Amino acid sequence: MGWIVVGYLSGSWLAALSVCRLAGVGDPRQHGSLNPGFSNVLRLYGVRLATATLLLDAVKGMPAIVGAVIMSCPIWLQGLVGLAVLLGHSFPLWHGFRGGKSVACAFGMLLVLVPSVALLSAVIWALLAWRWQTAAAASLTTALVAPLACVWLAPEYVIIVGGFSLLVLARHGLNIGRLRRGEETPFRGP
Repeated sequence: MGWIVVGYLSGSWLAALSVCRLAGVGDPRQHGSLNPGFSNVLRLYGVRLATATLLLDAVKGMPAIVGAVIMSCPIWLQGLVGLAVLLGHSFPLWHGFRGGKSVACAFGMLLVLVPSVALLSAVIWALLAWRWQTAAAASLTTALVAPLACVWLAPEYVIIVGGFSLLVLARHGLNIGRLRRGEETPFRGP
């Protein structure tokens, strides 16, 4: 149970807020897509701050999940710890439950639990984001592909990765509507 609490608390630190504050720029929750994540920071403030946000969001929950793995917790408990990290990022208590979409956090959790699926997902995301120029479309497609990749590469983690993917898909509800209407903001601006 302790690792789940640690996971939620570590996940609820929103890296974008700290990165933007240290850089002396505005709160990304007040501008652009209003999301404290990689793609909004990229559109608003550029590659340097977006990369820092991405890396910090990916690694912030790793100590909790590594702790659960080192303690030989069963796979289902490792999954709950990872889900706690994602829920902390999506619904952080001290930010009024207004957080990010958990894509970078999910990547970090996958990197610890199923590195082969994480790396394949990263390649797919990067290729799709480059091709389509929207993080949302790349994230949604990758979230659908990751559990399928798990069937092939790490079948014992399919349910866990499927749960992570469901959360990412649910957090992109507004993006799905914008994609259908052709209104999703590309990386390079409108």
